[in-house]
Amino acid sequence: MLVGGQGTRLRPLTLSAPKPMLPTAGVPYLTHLLSRIRAVGVSHVVLSTSYRADVFADHFGDGRSIGLELEYVTEDVPLGTAGGIRNVADRVRADDVLIFNGDVLSGVDLDALIKTHREGDAAVTLHLTRVPDPRAFGSVPTDEAGRVLAFLEKSPEPVTDQINAGCYVFRRSVLDSIPAGRPVSVERETFPGLLADGATVLGYVDASYWLDIGTPANFVQGCRDLVLGVAPSAALPGPTGEALVLPGAEVAADAVLGGGSTVGSRCTVGAGAALDGAVLFDGAQVGAGAVVTRSVVGRDAVVGPGCVVEDAVLGDGVVLGARNELRGGARLWPGVRLGDVAVRFSTDA
Repeated sequence: MLVGGQGTRLRPLTLSAPKPMLPTAGVPYLTHLLSRIRAVGVSHVVLSTSYRADVFADHFGDGRSIGLELEYVTEDVPLGTAGGIRNVADRVRADDVLIFNGDVLSGVDLDALIKTHREGDAAVTLHLTRVPDPRAFGSVPTDEAGRVLAFLEKSPEPVTDQINAGCYVFRRSVLDSIPAGRPVSVERETFPGLLADGATVLGYVDASYWLDIGTPANFVQGCRDLVLGVAPSAALPGPTGEALVLPGAEVAADAVLGGGSTVGSRCTVGAGAALDGAVLFDGAQVGAGAVVTRSVVGRDAVVGPGCVVEDAVLGDGVVLGARNELRGGARLWPGVRLGDVAVRFSTDA
């Protein structure tokens, strides 16, 4: 698992925790992914860490509590996707190795992916997903037999809607062939090099759920989809439905919770408040009559009475006084305190 990124697109949330460890529908995102791979018989997982590496081990330990054996390898300097894979090669025990990007929420059939790889005797098999607008991604065309033809950069006129979904099966020999000790990209160096050498690189294309949770809007969407049961997970700490309320939270009887909202432990939601697709980290407070829509409220942050928070992010410990408004992508960093001044912030502020 490649979990070494700094998660800069999700700041300020990732100032205190790596992206894969952010509370995602009640548990660290990585918990959802680990539950899915354990379900297909994987027992040994190596995490390639870098940023805030200690947070992973502090939470998961050796993995026994979740039925896995976990090892950790930390990059001293960023090595890129392939470089990070090569950096853990000496810990790998299997001939075929599942590799995951640590920021993708997916419902791919892992058994089918592995079967495709083995039956096709492939050097590498990639999970490919189709997206409505592939212009924001590099594209990966395949032939009728599923063989990858090229790895193309972003283009205003992509030749296919298929993109790299961030999940692979590698033959062990491919890991060992990646240059060690320097940054290497899978898409710019490793995969094109395999094609140039005539190796079999397959694409497993499916229409399962897929989402890169690396932006605030996508992070909120992923949390909502998990709570609503749209995205698959065996690790949701409660039943699917309009809202997930963790033990220790206090929600007023007339508060309205919906849209796949998450209310973390120790949170309080006041009288007449409304949450729609909101993500409240542990200890967050939402005052009476406040409205929080498609937004993240960080750990121990406060949304005052009568506030409107829409498509916004409040970092850990932020205090938002009464009647303030945050909209349109606004973000408040930890330490910010706004009084009862009815200030309106937006992405343009």
